[in-house]
Amino acid sequence: MKRWAMLLALAGVGAAMAGVFFAEAEAAGKTTYRSPFDLKYSPEGKYIAVSDLTGGVLVIIDAAAGRASQEVALKGEPTGVAWAADGSKVYVAERNAGTVAEVDPAKGKVLRRFDVGLRPVGVAVAAKRGLLVVGNTVTNDISVIDVASGKEKARVKLVREPHFVAITPDETMAVVGNLLPLGNASDPQTSAAVSLVDLESLKSVADVRLPGGSTDVRQMAVAPDGKWAYVVHTVGRTTLPTTQLERGWVNTNAFSIIDLAGKSLYATLLLDRLSEGAADPWGVVLSKDGKTLWASLAGVHQVARVDLGGLHLLLDGKPLPVPEGTKTPRFVPDIWNDVKQDPAKRKLLVNDLAALYGPGLLARTPSEGRSPRGIDLSPDGKTVALAAYYAGTVVLTDAATGKVASTIRIGPETKPDQVRLGEAIFHDAMFCFQHWLSCATCHPEGARVDGLNWDLLNDGIGNPKNARSLVWSHKASPVMSLGVRATMEVATVAGFRFIQFHEPTPGEIEAVQAYLRSLEPEPSPYLVKGKLSDKAKRGKAVFEGKKANCASCHTGVGYTDQKKYDVGSKGQFDREDKEFYTTKLIELYRTAPYMHTGEAVTLEEVFTKCDEKGLHGGWKKLSKDEMAELIEYLLAL
Repeated sequence: MKRWAMLLALAGVGAAMAGVFFAEAEAAGKTTYRSPFDLKYSPEGKYIAVSDLTGGVLVIIDAAAGRASQEVALKGEPTGVAWAADGSKVYVAERNAGTVAEVDPAKGKVLRRFDVGLRPVGVAVAAKRGLLVVGNTVTNDISVIDVASGKEKARVKLVREPHFVAITPDETMAVVGNLLPLGNASDPQTSAAVSLVDLESLKSVADVRLPGGSTDVRQMAVAPDGKWAYVVHTVGRTTLPTTQLERGWVNTNAFSIIDLAGKSLYATLLLDRLSEGAADPWGVVLSKDGKTLWASLAGVHQVARVDLGGLHLLLDGKPLPVPEGTKTPRFVPDIWNDVKQDPAKRKLLVNDLAALYGPGLLARTPSEGRSPRGIDLSPDGKTVALAAYYAGTVVLTDAATGKVASTIRIGPETKPDQVRLGEAIFHDAMFCFQHWLSCATCHPEGARVDGLNWDLLNDGIGNPKNARSLVWSHKASPVMSLGVRATMEVATVAGFRFIQFHEPTPGEIEAVQAYLRSLEPEPSPYLVKGKLSDKAKRGKAVFEGKKANCASCHTGVGYTDQKKYDVGSKGQFDREDKEFYTTKLIELYRTAPYMHTGEAVTLEEVFTKCDEKGLHGGWKKLSKDEMAELIEYLLAL
């Protein structure tokens, strides 16, 4: 009960309500929650624009008055936010509507909508060029919008699920974070990338790979001089079993510095402490002088403050100044002496938990709002604003001290039902030993995939498997590649115990299970007005035909008969097992890499690379056109 009281209080529900919580939630029926996702100060600092993803609105907050002054209904799910340079308009991405809304904040009305990709997230303004740059997630590209005409000027293909965007001060380049890796997950160096897009040619000029195992790339910020970009992300140590969770051996949380002139990775530093993770870093913002970085740590409900001035001194091989009022030099870990002697050893910083924390370059403070995501700094540099997603609030903190100054609710307070509470627990690293990760670290974006392999304890140590989407996991039993867990419900308990090393209470586990049961597939971007294209219709006929014979195993709910087969998929690290359970096919467009080994980067490779003997159905009998049609159908599921 104490734990429920704590959770309910964090979610905005009084502790006294814990005992009757679920009964009231059930009686209330479906509710609308307020979930601030992203926020930005207006150029003069008078207002804060906040996107409310589940509320479906843009909220304009009067920063001085400390209250919401305007609310604008939007389409889809509002995500990324950006202001026009003169503060007269706000641009908000509308996920699942495939649009960006141009909003007049004074009048509280939508002026125009710009067509972009199906699920946009990040929005950035290049004011001098008159452009909007929008990260389109599931179409794996960015839209470059000419603001004057409202037309898409270019669609630039990037790596995988581009999310947030930052523009260099001279507006020559857009810096775009690709949320997930695209590569063979059996390679421990597989990682996500940051894409650099030339805003003159409107072409991608570089994909800067982050350290091996990097994924969940969220927001980034560019230094005032345009020399560096800073991006937050996680780093998975995928070659180690989860028995080694402590001290960051399995998961760490980081920010990387991109050398924009050299179009290369300069260094990666950890936001964790020696025995306390900084799970799920999300937002990032810089001071005007570029000497301080703030990052929201969504999984542990904290804000990290990094002394970039001191960090760059060490990166340049220079000593740190002696703290004011003392004659004692700061403690500097040995790694910095190594970097001074050999700058190439900067690549080792990603493995050093003391590199930032040891010399006092990192401070972390509670956000007093559950799951802080979007973050921004007031124009006067005095206040950091946080979008506390599961609290339904905007939290204003003192930039110098990290102390909370005020909390602003963006809409009516709603008691969370079991599904909402389970979702919050799923994203909460406080339910993990030493707080290194949450469930959502490996299953981001609504319990989907992170693109990596993991050596879990489900079927013993030493045989890593690719992370799977949890959508409809309750409809296909048993679960896991080898069926070692009888049901989703059993697997959920095992996940907490043997991955996060947390013993869940019955109430906690039931809430998470309710959340997983609530998940539904989202429409594929390969559909045309919600229906199969002509090519996909032909692919459906191939899928169901006797030649390919796909439907003999991929049938029923989720396209699985829940039986074991040997289709030649035994991997390098698999043991004696040759038979694996038929996998679900829903949302294949977003679940790469494929096979339990994670070796197939594309659906073509499922057949050609991973099934040279032709055991995986009758694909070898298909013509080139039939194979293309089949894949088009699979991507549309």
